[in-house]
Amino acid sequence: HVQLVESGGDSVQDGGSLRLSCVVSGNSIKPWLLGWFRQAPGKQREGIAAIDSSNRDRYANFVKGRFTISRDNAKNTLYLEMNRLKPDDTAVYYCAASDYTPIQVLAREAYRWWGQGTQVTVS
Repeated sequence: HVQLVESGGDSVQDGGSLRLSCVVSGNSIKPWLLGWFRQAPGKQREGIAAIDSSNRDRYANFVKGRFTISRDNAKNTLYLEMNRLKPDDTAVYYCAASDYTPIQVLAREAYRWWGQGTQVTVS
């Protein structure tokens, strides 16, 4: 049974930083595509960043240069370093995992397993 648990969400000021973590249990993440998504109130869930099993990463344009995705296969953990946060970044942040790598790595449909989300508030 695969489970993903996010942590690290908090309330921060405009321009601040946060680091989100996502611990995966039930299977090794080593061969998997991993991603971060977010959902603001009244909006659809959107892809932020993804990292594949070869550590190739991809970012949505609105976070490029501010957010960094990384993984530690030994700890079965995914990370999202977020810098220069803006009020528009306020959302529930979700991690996700996929056992295949599609062309559209930031598409929700590509992912099979999801965490419960962690709230990030920027004011």
